[in-house]
Amino acid sequence: MTRILFAVLTALLIFPSARAETPTDEPTVYVIPVENMIEPALLYVVRRGIDEATRKDVDAIILQMDTTGGRVDAALDILDVMHRSEIPIYTYVRGEAISAGALIALATPKIYMEPGSVIGDITPISLGLTGGVQELPEAEKEKMTSYVAAHVRAAAERGGYDPLMAEAMVRADQEYLDGETVIIPKGHVLTMTSSEAERLIGEDQHPLLSQGTVNNLDEMLNRIDGLAGAKKTVLTVSSSEKIARFVSKLAPLLMLIGFGGLWLEFKTPGFGIFGILGISCLLLFFLGHHIAGLAGFEDVLIFILGLILLAVEVFVTPGFGVLGISGLALIFISFISAMSEHVPGEWRPVSFSPATFAKPILSVIMAFAGSLLLAALVGRFLPNTRVFHSLSLGAVSPEPPEEKGLIGREGISHSDLRPSGTAYFGDRKMDVVSRGDYIPRQTPIRITEIHGNRVIVEQVS
Repeated sequence: MTRILFAVLTALLIFPSARAETPTDEPTVYVIPVENMIEPALLYVVRRGIDEATRKDVDAIILQMDTTGGRVDAALDILDVMHRSEIPIYTYVRGEAISAGALIALATPKIYMEPGSVIGDITPISLGLTGGVQELPEAEKEKMTSYVAAHVRAAAERGGYDPLMAEAMVRADQEYLDGETVIIPKGHVLTMTSSEAERLIGEDQHPLLSQGTVNNLDEMLNRIDGLAGAKKTVLTVSSSEKIARFVSKLAPLLMLIGFGGLWLEFKTPGFGIFGILGISCLLLFFLGHHIAGLAGFEDVLIFILGLILLAVEVFVTPGFGVLGISGLALIFISFISAMSEHVPGEWRPVSFSPATFAKPILSVIMAFAGSLLLAALVGRFLPNTRVFHSLSLGAVSPEPPEEKGLIGREGISHSDLRPSGTAYFGDRKMDVVSRGDYIPRQTPIRITEIHGNRVIVEQVS
């Protein structure tokens, strides 16, 4: 038996060609659709696509583009995500790559276009409140144009294109020449068709922008070294992500209504429509950001813990101290963390630099300030409306005759009223509520209204 085993090992060493050879793996690419408007929520989809492509260890990422543009800040955020990718990224223009779409395409080293597709026109515009184009003063317009032109030149340098050609997509007062041949005269912004973008220029006859016009994605891959016949995986934007993109657009409004609803709920006794509305908006906020890949379950847990601490401070312990401050801090942290960009699959942000948290902090502060204003307006005007009276118990529960005699009676607050609490009227202890004002304990008060079991009091001057 030993001799047989020795003979087999000797044969393997002498005839290595007899061993099975491992077949060469076919190349793989990951296709990310960049379609419709370029807006902040699209960043979530692109980041998920690049994350999945990294996990699959593909050979290349293809941005399949058909967009008329959108917000410059969203395009710059997408460029930052692309810049951190170690996988080469190419652009395939199926229809249009205009404005912010062209900006993103310029940062990729290879651009291919379908017949009839167009690319260019990155002239910045400002939209008014009604959605129309808003005319800006000349100084402000030049400031915006200069800012966009600088980023366009930087993207072109990253992709290996002529920065002057890229700037001609931004400025109409810039002429672009190939030797003595005018590519785009003054007074026009550079926008090119597929055939115009692939024209050869310079002494070395290199393509102006596009590497070539192709009929489909497979033809494009066959033209790139190492990607011929590559296996394609296309990112599918799920229904939940579409909802998340919509929810993320409403994030400031959801925070404003959520904070305002909770504030009004804390100012009224029991638990009612304000609390339900506030919690629903905040949960919808976290749901959208979680699906989009920003918020994790840890952000939701931090928010719930902060809410519990704040509720204990308001309803259980007197005053406003460590628990209340800690609760507010945790709530703020949860929202800032949910809107900050994280490393895919991890809890930590992509960077601990101030730039990572500047926009989320500003959004939370503005939403909180707006919620206080909203709560003040609602608290001032809603009690006088017919809708409020139809929701209150007083509309369905008439005062018992023996309770009407209590109106005008004076007593002492037994606990802090913020605005609800307890008070003594003679030997009788009652649950009462102020008109929204804070009334300390042991303060003389007077009953002004009674609606069912809702006893409204005011401080006696």
